Amino acid sequence: MPHPTEPFATTEPFATARLDLLPLRAEHAEEMAGVLSDPALHTFIGGEPDTPGALRARYERLVAGSPDPGVLWCNWVLREREPGRLVGTVQATVSGGTAEVAWVVGTPWQGRGYAVEAARALVPYMVRTFPVHTVVAHVHPAHHASAAVAAAAGLTATDELHDGEIRWELSAPR
Repeated sequence: MPHPTEPFATTEPFATARLDLLPLRAEHAEEMAGVLSDPALHTFIGGEPDTPGALRARYERLVAGSPDPGVLWCNWVLREREPGRLVGTVQATVSGGTAEVAWVVGTPWQGRGYAVEAARALVPYMVRTFPVHTVVAHVHPAHHASAAVAAAAGLTATDELHDGEIRWELSAPR
């Protein structure tokens, strides 16, 4: 089992019934800029959609990895198998036995269960692949769809707030 400080601890592709989760590459930026172009996606997280160039620069930083050797950044794009287009992302930051996970699905593909499907695959993948004992997500209190994704992935809301977001948590059996 790789440890985040090992140089070869990398993300691998994996799949769900309808999605391929592919390790993020800078080359995904142009297509993903379109997927993430709806300003409504930023309602709960702030900011605004990135241009393809800005997203490419961000993806290059993510692919290069965390500057902290004790932190591993894992990022995947979600490819809808039929017709083969990108529809969103999932990510995990692994540090100190915890994987902090997040997901986003482009507006045109929301309501199809893709975020739930991806998160339900991501959580056990992180527990199985990395030395994590806790999986965490932070969800804005008013983002009911994201809270439903966290619950479907097995996480439970806590009373803890982090930057105004509710901490959802799963303690993984070891």
